[in-house]
Amino acid sequence: MPVAVFLFSLLGAMALGMPIAYALLVSGIALMLHLDMFDAQIIAQNVINGADSFPLMAVPFFLLAGEIMNVGGLSRRIVNVAMAAVGHVRGGLGYVTVVAACVLAALSGSAIADAAALASLLVPMMVQAGHDKSRAAGLVASAGIIGPIIPPSIGFVIFGVAANLSITKLFLAGIMPGIYLGIALMVTWWFLVRKDDVVVLPRRAPGELRRTLLDGSWALMLPFIIIFGLKFGIFTPTEAGVVAAVYSFVVAVFVYRELKVGQIYELFVTSARITAVVMFLVAAALVAAWLITVADMPAKVIAMLEPLMEHKTLLLLAIMVLVLVVGTAMDMTPTILILTPVLVPLVKAAGIDPIYFGVLFMICNAIGLITPPVGTVLNVVAGVSKISIGQVVKGVLPFMLAQIIVLFLLVLFPSLVTVPAKWFAG
Repeated sequence: MPVAVFLFSLLGAMALGMPIAYALLVSGIALMLHLDMFDAQIIAQNVINGADSFPLMAVPFFLLAGEIMNVGGLSRRIVNVAMAAVGHVRGGLGYVTVVAACVLAALSGSAIADAAALASLLVPMMVQAGHDKSRAAGLVASAGIIGPIIPPSIGFVIFGVAANLSITKLFLAGIMPGIYLGIALMVTWWFLVRKDDVVVLPRRAPGELRRTLLDGSWALMLPFIIIFGLKFGIFTPTEAGVVAAVYSFVVAVFVYRELKVGQIYELFVTSARITAVVMFLVAAALVAAWLITVADMPAKVIAMLEPLMEHKTLLLLAIMVLVLVVGTAMDMTPTILILTPVLVPLVKAAGIDPIYFGVLFMICNAIGLITPPVGTVLNVVAGVSKISIGQVVKGVLPFMLAQIIVLFLLVLFPSLVTVPAKWFAG
């Protein structure tokens, strides 16, 4: 009964058009009333405790870093480096998109910021080269969702806080799966454009290639600094967010000199607005998470799925399908906050490594960003590329299918995640 009360109150509030954060509070209050333990003080206390988290301090810094990189020229120089390296091969702009997405993912951790930067820079170039616009936009959208997988990842920070898991281990475990997704996109792109009549860009001269690499070296250093610092314990994920923001600010202002003093205030305001939305979501979700624990809902879900508990692969497949379906109707952050308190105890009881599960769970949520009708990244790419959502959906389908295949391969072969994760963790 508590499961039904929680779900019906949450879905009912959302159906009425209530924002997710308030819907979570409504579902928490409904559960409290059902359990006959309503207390406004408990709600207030849990809301405050939900936002009072040191690891969550990484979120505003990574968001700020992403804004600075886009405005300060770091994102553009990464695209230029990828263009110089692989832009001359047939369909090279598609490979440039994927390479740039993987590097940008290691800078900001935000799918929306990465997709917006790539769409504004590369979609017009791909169209000019003769590629179909919907396919170009679909590739950009699919590449953008690598952002929440390769560290640093805002999604992993939120999941780590909600599941009480090591964010550093989650970061390091996400490196290779993010690269797998990139490889899958490249293979799909090659298959789709192998017979297209497109303009092939000339190969860059060695001197021009060196100049491009030198110009982009400041931007390219940041991923290595963050991964090196996390691997050897030089700084925590929260401190990594500060390092990313300060480093990108210094490079944008004093090295590239593209970030002007007059733009700084607007960058802080934009980052603060997005941070406020995320933090309020997390704070509201903790009320629901606390009541989920009090109502012993994880034990009830475990009992319902007991026939699958002995078959880890089947259990994971069932969970992945569930999360993919939820992702079509809900954004990434609320999905993480709602499902994590229920699913993590379940996978622990089944003997599944929660870090490994976290990577699979995050890939599912990332794919949800490009599934209609709610796909946030779809809307961003459509807006920036000036085409309809329907066209982006048409273009994204083959790439999304490739990423789903990678997801299920990771379910069937866990060592593809766990072995590199152990190596990176030392």
